[in-house]
Amino acid sequence: MFTLAIVGRPNVGKSTLFNRLVGKRLALVDDQPGVTRDLREGTARLGDLRFEVIDTAGLEDATDDSLPGRMRRLTERAIAVADASLFLVDARTGLTPTDREVADLLRRSGHPVLLAANKSEGQAAEAGFLEAYELGLGEPLALSAEHGEGMAELAAVLRPLIDAHVDEEADAGVGVIEGEEDLEDWRPTAKRPLQVAVVGRPNAGKSTLINRIIGEDRLLTGPEAGITRDSIALGFDWDGVPMRLFDTAGMRKKAKVQEKLEKLSVSDGLRAVKFAEVVVVLLDAAIPFESQDLRIADLAAREGRAVVVAVNKWDLEENRQEKLAELKEAFERLLPQLRGAPLVTVSARTGRGLDRLHAAILKSHEVWNRRVPTARLNQWLEAMVGAHPPPAPQGRRIKLRYITQAKTRPPGFVVMCSHPDAVPDAYRRYLINGLRLDFDMPGTPIRLHLRGQSDANPFKGRKKTAPSKLRKHTEGKRRQS
Repeated sequence: MFTLAIVGRPNVGKSTLFNRLVGKRLALVDDQPGVTRDLREGTARLGDLRFEVIDTAGLEDATDDSLPGRMRRLTERAIAVADASLFLVDARTGLTPTDREVADLLRRSGHPVLLAANKSEGQAAEAGFLEAYELGLGEPLALSAEHGEGMAELAAVLRPLIDAHVDEEADAGVGVIEGEEDLEDWRPTAKRPLQVAVVGRPNAGKSTLINRIIGEDRLLTGPEAGITRDSIALGFDWDGVPMRLFDTAGMRKKAKVQEKLEKLSVSDGLRAVKFAEVVVVLLDAAIPFESQDLRIADLAAREGRAVVVAVNKWDLEENRQEKLAELKEAFERLLPQLRGAPLVTVSARTGRGLDRLHAAILKSHEVWNRRVPTARLNQWLEAMVGAHPPPAPQGRRIKLRYITQAKTRPPGFVVMCSHPDAVPDAYRRYLINGLRLDFDMPGTPIRLHLRGQSDANPFKGRKKTAPSKLRKHTEGKRRQS
């Protein structure tokens, strides 16, 4: 598919235009410059045109290993892989030396460059729009990403580029699908990849881990805590399994989150957890299971997501066997709601343990989608009640009649019983733990709902039909036939 990279210096409206093109608020937008740090990709729709669009970090005059320098290298990589670049300048501010430097960089890329003057609404932008001609990149487009102005003109300029790209792909035979595999509905496919969110505290190594998994420096990393701000989604085929990996911003304690931008970043990460299927909670081996780690893991469980706990920076540990025993004991004690969930040790820096992490993600996803036949469930329920009958509060006997699985993702079960409100929480936990153990569903959240079913005669109170009337009615039917 045709790919367009949106390029420009900080705070010219690149993320606002990106959100406008994809039709969703995927990228964080704020008046503060430099909000975007990573590359964010999305599928854009502009009239009948469909293409991939990349939101890039603002280009600054930095080429060292500082944070702006690393951001610049990521943007330069996006320019190199994109089929064309859309260069945004600010029509209200006018041209700056950085704009001229970016123009020179784009000329050397060898790819088509479209020039657009953003924030062109109103008379205050006329001078800046005319000044854009000085860059020598052709006639600029007058856009207003915030108000949606100039989108038709942008589509008209993009159309010949996209059509030419489609013709090239057709000649090369790209995009020809031989046939879909006959898989179960829940299994990941190219159209429905497995959604995996990596969450944790700042500086736990989330971006480094994802870079190691995909085999390239796609996400911005470094020693600074809190580099990632957006929740970045990356499509990747990991050992034959189509996945979509979400890198999220580090989540600190709520009391420490003061800045508006950090609040937006955290809320973006929480939204990624809600849309994920498997959540990898990444811990730092030096300081695991801090209170914020427990809150994040509990959040994923309450959202009903399959959870995998990964302990990073394992290559720095010396007494690994002793440390691993401590981790397992703390896991069972501090997160009983995730009993049996996978606990994997990894090193994002060296790549050790990634095969175990891959297997744990697939296993958790399979359990999360598991369905148990009703016949087996009712045999199990009979055995559970026989081994430990429910209590009889105030002399009222509670009868558990039958159980069925109502849903998956996560597994949800319904038990029909008498007096469901009188069933104590301890007995409910007894049934949930039995389901988890007997049907091999470790770690995944299990939903158990108790519904009432009366012992009363269903025909009680119904008006009886008199025998004489019933006989006349039957005779009348016979005559008609």
